[in-house]
Amino acid sequence: MMNISDVRIRLAQREDSKLKAVASITIDDCFVVHDIKIIEGTDSLFIAMPSRKTNDGEYKDIAHPLNTETREQLKELILAAYQAELNKQ
Repeated sequence: MMNISDVRIRLAQREDSKLKAVASITIDDCFVVHDIKIIEGTDSLFIAMPSRKTNDGEYKDIAHPLNTETREQLKELILAAYQAELNKQ
């Protein structure tokens, strides 16, 4: 099981945007993933992994979890850190 040793949140500047914040996570104190977006969906918040636009106009994730369990673990940790950051404001 991976250990997320740090989660950092940068709140979005525009309150009217669906993009609420951007997160960076540190895994096992030795690997960082930046630019994980926290987005307001129609029913709830979700995370979008860092991606880049391909030549055909599609977006491909640069880094992403390989299974649902890991994705849910990341989502829970990142959204909890986001809520904590909001509570500081």
